[in-house]
Order: sequence, then structure tokens, then C-alpha cells
Amino acid sequence: MTEVKKVVLAYSGGLDTSVMISWLIENYGCEVIAVAADLGQGSELCGLEEKAKKTGASKVYISDLKNKFVEDFVFETIKSGAKYENNYLLGTAFARPIIAEEMVRIAHKEGADAIVHGCTGKGNDQIRFETAIRHFDPYIKILAPWRYWELKSREDEEAYAASHNIKINSNKGRVYSEDRNLFHISHEGLDLEDPINEPDYSKVLSICKTYEEASNEAEYIELEFKEGIAVKLNGEELKPVDMLAKLNEIGANHAIGIDDIIEDRIVGIKVRGIYENSGGAILYKGHEILESLTMDRDMINYKATVAIKYANLIYEGLWHSKLRQALGAFVDFTQKNVNGKVRLKLYKGNIIPAGVSSDYSLFNKDFATFGEDSVYNQEDSQGFVNLFSLPSKIQTIMEEKTK
Repeated sequence: MTEVKKVVLAYSGGLDTSVMISWLIENYGCEVIAVAADLGQGSELCGLEEKAKKTGASKVYISDLKNKFVEDFVFETIKSGAKYENNYLLGTAFARPIIAEEMVRIAHKEGADAIVHGCTGKGNDQIRFETAIRHFDPYIKILAPWRYWELKSREDEEAYAASHNIKINSNKGRVYSEDRNLFHISHEGLDLEDPINEPDYSKVLSICKTYEEASNEAEYIELEFKEGIAVKLNGEELKPVDMLAKLNEIGANHAIGIDDIIEDRIVGIKVRGIYENSGGAILYKGHEILESLTMDRDMINYKATVAIKYANLIYEGLWHSKLRQALGAFVDFTQKNVNGKVRLKLYKGNIIPAGVSSDYSLFNKDFATFGEDSVYNQEDSQGFVNLFSLPSKIQTIMEEKTK
């Protein structure tokens, strides 16, 4: 094994990383510093420091990164309209670069020889973490025990934990694999591994009400955007973190943002997951509606193609790539006129448009009206239609001649 004296471990307090602290000490004889990033996991962080130290960590960092996460990653992605495979809102993907950056910062501060992560060799996160780590430090060692340790399953880990007196979750064998931050919660594993199985949302969901339990009364909200960023909710100016937290609360009550998705991992495996993205779903929808009012057709169409690439780059852990940054600059330019108010009706999992207004609106009632107007000469359309349809006309004439 690689000789290391001190490592920094990306620590969540779950089964993998709890076992990993003890395993690293046992196999490397090294000092282990645990690092947890607070991205809005809430109660999951309670008791984390004590737990890590009891398992053998010499020091524990719990870094509050919520503001940076929401402002620099979540809201930037929403502006782009990026959705991986047109469905996944990237809640785990854009959380990894900020965690990796913090890991490198602490590794440098502590003089660590290596950074350790608990990602498996089948997952996306190994690629996301290591690509971001290499961006901030091309030379530091990276250890990924799942690639070579003797533990091959959750059952092996549980047995190891029992033999080393490591306290783990009491719901042995009956919990989904989850990732949680202020933007989303993901659920994978168990019965969800077979796509034929309908999810039992009463057992899966952590925050959202089920569709059946959701409020029987619709709720109207109004979002105000400035250059593509939501700045006010129902007339109240909110900081990004507070905006997302409040929308999560409102949306969860109406079963908003529950997604059952089959996606293609970077390594080529299809997986199925259930996601809760209440606030994110509302922000995406409101933003899309406002763009439809303030953006011209060519910009909307081209930005949609950019969003596909933007989503792929984020999903693949390339947030810090030059291309992602360049596309981000394009997105920023498109958002200059995305200012205005959007009214939404929330009901039983649905986000229903209920009005939109903007000083930068490209909708002109004088031109769009079905009534009589004095600004549009309908006779002008004859020449336009003749020229627009000319290629089709010539194609048909040619085909008739060559039969």
C-alpha cells in the first residue's frame, strides 16, 4: 500500500465512511482527519463530530458551505436550464466540486499526504471528486478504498463494523442509499433497483408529502427574478439559501418535485433513483416561464442546446472545465433581460403557470391580438410565405420531373 502518515477523509457519518476511518488506521497506520461539508443536510450533521472521533478520527471539520453552494452552484445551474437527460436536476452532481475544493483546502492546511473518499468503483462520484481534486491540486494522492479493500458489500461492512465496535444505523439492511443537501434528496437501492417496481412513496420520501397526502387546496406563489436569479418570494426579498429553503417547505406540502428517473451513469450503467427537488422544481419552472416571455426564439432554441452540454459537463464532474466556464459566460449574457414576476399555482405535484409579467417582455398585445389592429399589415405575409415555402416548392417540382 501507498505510504501515508496523514489523510483527509470526506466524511458523512454513514456506513461506508464510518467503517473507513477504522480501516484506514488499521491498514495504513495513519492519522485520519474527517471533513464533512454542511450543504444543508440538517439533522444528519448532529453528533457527527463525536461519532467520527469515537471511530478514530483525530480531528473533525464540519464546514458550512451552504451559501456558496446555493449562490455559486445551484442558482448558476438553474440559470442555464441544465437538466441531465432532460430529467435529473443535478442535485448530487453540482455538490461534489464544492466538497472537493474544501477537502483540498483542509488537506493543505493540515499538511495531509492524501485525500480519501468513500465512493464505489461503479458510481459517478469517484469521477466527480477526483476530477475536482485534480483541478485544485494535480499532485496530491487520492485513495479510494472501495476499489481494493476486502469489503465487497454492505453486509461485509456491517460485519466489519460489528467486529470493531463501530456504531452504525440501526435499520440494518432496510434503508435506501441517500444523498441529501439543501437542493435535493436522492434515494436508490433496495426495491428501486428493479424498474418494474412502483415506489412506495410513503416509505421512500423524506420531506415531500405523497401525492395522496398533499394539500387538497391549491397555493399561489409569486417569484420575482433579476437577471435570471430569484430574489423575491411573494414580495419578500430573500437570500438564496432562505429562498430555496422556503420553496422546499412550500413545495413539499404539495408533493412538488418528486422525480422517478432512470439515468445513465458516466461508467455506462443505467440506474434508477427517486429524487425530491421541491424548491428546485419550482425555480426551474418559474425561470423557464419568464425566459419564454423575455427571450427571442433563436436565443431560446440555442440556449436549449447549450443546456444539454452544460448538464453533461456538470454530471461528469467538469464544473471547473474551461468549456463549462465559457458556457457559463454565455448563459450570463442571456440572462440580462430575464427580469420580472412569475405567478405559479401549486397543486398535487403540479406547477401550473398563473401569470407572468416583465418590463422586458417581448409579448406585444398590439401585434399579437386577434382583434383589429393598426400595426400589422396582413398583406405583407403573402410575399413572406411565398419565399419561405419556395424550397419545398422547388423540391416537389424536381421530383415530378424525375419520376
